Amino acid sequence: QVQLVESGGGLVQAGGSLRLSCAASGRTFSSYGMGWFRQAPGKEREFVAAISWSGGGTYYADFVKGRFTISRDNAKNTMYLQMNSLKPEDTAVYYCARRSGGSFYYTTSYDYWGQGTQVTVSS
Repeated sequence: QVQLVESGGGLVQAGGSLRLSCAASGRTFSSYGMGWFRQAPGKEREFVAAISWSGGGTYYADFVKGRFTISRDNAKNTMYLQMNSLKPEDTAVYYCARRSGGSFYYTTSYDYWGQGTQVTVSS
């Protein structure tokens, strides 16, 4: 079975940076695309960024373009989300997920999810 564990969340001031990690266990990590989603209280889970199985293709939600960078290290079975210029509206629980197919924008395109890591951005 596949397990995904996020880490690196915390409290940061507006304009600061955080680097999230997603460590994967199980078979064939390098054969799957991966994505990051986030969910704020009272809101639906929304797409943040995605990366192809090889790392050659990256995709971002409009509200994070130019601020966030997704990457992966298949040798370490780990995916990353570098978050710069953080804003209070970025406050949410961030989840990593393994893509199973379909559009990378939708939660239904992913079959395994981590437990989430809290990111809080203060004014």
